[in-house]
Amino acid sequence: MDVHGTVAGGFEPVRDAFARNFATLGDRGAAVAVYRDGRKVVDLWGGTRDIDGTEPWRRGTAQVVRSATKGVAAAVPLLLHQRGELDLDAPVGEYWPEFKAHGKERVLVRHILNHRAGLPVLDRPLTPEEALDPLRGPEAVAAQAPVWEPGTDHGYHALTYGWLLDELVRRVTGGRSTGEWIADEIARPLGLDLWLGLPAEEEAAGRAGRVGRVEEPEPSGGGLRLRPKRSVTEAYEDPGSLTRRAFAAITPFPDQNDPAYRASALPATNGIATADALARFYAALIGEVDGVTRRVRLFEAETTARARAEESAGPDRVLVVGTRFGLGYMLHGSASPFLSPGSFGHPGRGGALGFADPETGISFGYVTNGFRRTVTADPRAQALVRAVRASLDAG
Repeated sequence: MDVHGTVAGGFEPVRDAFARNFATLGDRGAAVAVYRDGRKVVDLWGGTRDIDGTEPWRRGTAQVVRSATKGVAAAVPLLLHQRGELDLDAPVGEYWPEFKAHGKERVLVRHILNHRAGLPVLDRPLTPEEALDPLRGPEAVAAQAPVWEPGTDHGYHALTYGWLLDELVRRVTGGRSTGEWIADEIARPLGLDLWLGLPAEEEAAGRAGRVGRVEEPEPSGGGLRLRPKRSVTEAYEDPGSLTRRAFAAITPFPDQNDPAYRASALPATNGIATADALARFYAALIGEVDGVTRRVRLFEAETTARARAEESAGPDRVLVVGTRFGLGYMLHGSASPFLSPGSFGHPGRGGALGFADPETGISFGYVTNGFRRTVTADPRAQALVRAVRASLDAG
């Protein structure tokens, strides 16, 4: 496999790990980018742009990043709070009166971001057509009763997170969607190849590759393939479990290569980005980076601290395993290891990963066209994170 791009001196282990991902972990097409103190130190890509094609991945190839979208979307309410336009401790119903139905008067804005709202499921799942309608998802979560007392426990809001966040943003901004806000206030100033709602001209230009499922490669040396714990497996197989119902809030799930899906804006699942855009975005959460016309830092230090302060921890009622969340971001832990205990970011189910680590000044982005069964800790991304850590330790 030819690996393209550059690494700064000392980060050669990341190139080696990236090449091994193709040789031993089944990557078909992927890219990784790393910034340190706002300066790019890793920019690598390889393989094919489409999971089922032969055209090579090029600099600037973007992919659907699934739930890594959540980390980008979470910046919007936090920036609105930073600007004094949104109170994180206010009831959601103050901004969105229809939301108060069925005992949701006590759901706070922060409960949406820390996955404590008690709304990970829909009693009636949405069809793909309904899910892509910007009105139907918010209407469904507004009409839904919580499945636990809001604020008392946490569980991953896999799909409902997007409708909750997007409607809140629209109510606060007078109708501006999360995707529009990201385009105007984040992507454009930073020059990011990142979209929540892929524009028609970018679709026509072939900016986003085709994604698909890849199976885990057989272990070398006759070793045993690692399997999820029985409790996790049972949760995903049980149609009545919160786990199964949370991921089935859209049934059947849309074709992620459908232009209509990619043109829509689901802040929980369908952002499209390059690896560089993810890494650069996170770099701007912890420091300044060169923007299109000026140096840009998105989060003030207080907002960065708020984003990564632990809000939820312990057994996750949806994912079953122990998880940790700040405000809109997963935090370093056994279920989703990042670089160090102070790291914050978000994985995408099946592969993608973006995060920042303020203590080392590292920001990281990995995207792939091959989705595996993993939910929070894909082996390919983890191999690259370990290589970044080794590079820092050696330096």
